[in-house]
Amino acid sequence: MRTFKLFAVVIAVGFLGTWLVCVAKDKNGIPTTPEGVQKMISRFSPTVLQAKIDHLSEGDKAALVHIIEGSRYLHDLFAEQVWSENLALRKKLEADTSELGKKRLHYFRINVGPWSRLDGDAPFLPDVPEKPVGANFYPSGLTKEKFSEWAATLSEADQEKARGFFSVVRESDEGLRLVPYSEEYAKYLRPAARELKEAARLTTNESLRRFLNSRADAFLSDDYYESDLAWLALDAPIDVTVGPYETYEDQLLGYKAAFESVVAIRDDESTAKLATFSSYLQELENNLPMPDAYKNPSIGKSTPIKAVDIVFSAGDARRGVMSIAFNLPNDEKVITEAGSKKVMMKNLNEAKFSKILLPLAEAALAKEQKDDVDFDAFFTHVLMHELVHGIGPHEIEVDGRKTTVRHELKNLYSAIEEAKADVGGLWALQYLVTKGVVDKDMQKHMYRTNLASAFRSVRFGVDSAHGRGVALQFNYYVSQGAISYNRETQKFSVDESKIQDAVKSLLNKLLLIEAKGDYAGAQKLLEAHTTLSAEMKSVLERAENEGIPVDLEPIYPLAGEAP
Repeated sequence: MRTFKLFAVVIAVGFLGTWLVCVAKDKNGIPTTPEGVQKMISRFSPTVLQAKIDHLSEGDKAALVHIIEGSRYLHDLFAEQVWSENLALRKKLEADTSELGKKRLHYFRINVGPWSRLDGDAPFLPDVPEKPVGANFYPSGLTKEKFSEWAATLSEADQEKARGFFSVVRESDEGLRLVPYSEEYAKYLRPAARELKEAARLTTNESLRRFLNSRADAFLSDDYYESDLAWLALDAPIDVTVGPYETYEDQLLGYKAAFESVVAIRDDESTAKLATFSSYLQELENNLPMPDAYKNPSIGKSTPIKAVDIVFSAGDARRGVMSIAFNLPNDEKVITEAGSKKVMMKNLNEAKFSKILLPLAEAALAKEQKDDVDFDAFFTHVLMHELVHGIGPHEIEVDGRKTTVRHELKNLYSAIEEAKADVGGLWALQYLVTKGVVDKDMQKHMYRTNLASAFRSVRFGVDSAHGRGVALQFNYYVSQGAISYNRETQKFSVDESKIQDAVKSLLNKLLLIEAKGDYAGAQKLLEAHTTLSAEMKSVLERAENEGIPVDLEPIYPLAGEAP
């Protein structure tokens, strides 16, 4: 017999008045009623995301269908990467037609697994283990130390693969062994490749055809270099990002890439407005607040920026909180030789700004500052965040050996890199304002908008890379007096006289940690500044009580999804 705790929560139901609902949880905190799970679901606001496709050629419209179909395979592939039992558990939930079962399946789909990503990966279903830190990329129980001992026994080429993006580690009778993605996930990658090939046959755009063909080939060979170059050169009305990219799911070592797909329609007008920023990347690199010895005299030639409207996502791009932009690829070799590309999802940015950021500004910011929160400042800082991912240290030298920041910072890399991009984005935007590239009026809006956005991001949880990175920034700025709290009004404000110096100081610390591959320094900085203060918690509680959503649950009509 399970022990139950009853928690009374008051829910306002429109003009019908206030109802008292008992949300039951078992002794492990697992919701045991439909209402309890629905409370977790309601943090994600259902949002229709679509784009105009009338201007597409008939061939491109047909190709779009196959690109989406190919992407669907990657969603199940990603679910398997998260946990070996994920798909079996989903099937079990699909068979449960009770109201509780339906709610659990709904929240499972949002998280792509039985762990609530907004709650420190706590399980929301009974009888499931803790989320494995190495996801399903490594054998259960493998530690960093055991991995390093095993990797040291491999050839130099196999060591590179072991620490690379595109292989898993499995147990065998002889011990640990490497298995390439093309072998481990063949049942997903082969049909996905066929769909991409068919889309390539149908499209009327040569650059899209080249990318789809080369990425389909990469699915079967694990050699993504040529298709990464083709993606950087992609110039098509359909903008596709599909493959293994981000390493957030690998919390053990931060080495293994998760599969995802983002299918979008390019916004030509917005893309044209953004294009001018890419020409300043080298200048920004040259002026970063760190010693010149760590700066890259040639950051790569390809730095395209695209504004798009997303029409479908899958895998790592559709689990829990949705990214509003990205900078890819993550392969340091490709970045060094050819640069990276920034993709801004405009319709998603607009939805998050109106549904989340504006209400948070009302709840968190001082009266005299909240009205300066605007979309242009939000969208431009997101852009600068992605641009800054492409500059600063990537390939480095530590104790005479050539390595990468990612390899040296391991599981701390994502949080430090996200913080660097956020802080560096503010610094870069200020640099361009001072230079006259960006209108000076932006300065009035950018820091206040960034403060409001901090509350948005930290709600993702300090266990997430983005949430932890934002907590670091916020607390550091508070320690420098650049952000203050009024106990009487219970609101925050930016001190314009201190914020620029605080941004520059923190960016210097983050850049030096990356340039030196300083794991201990990263750990120390994060430990010192990632605990949420009582004041910040009070604002977050206020936001929850007011029903401000934490993120969006996407609905894609072009992929056949109904509201």
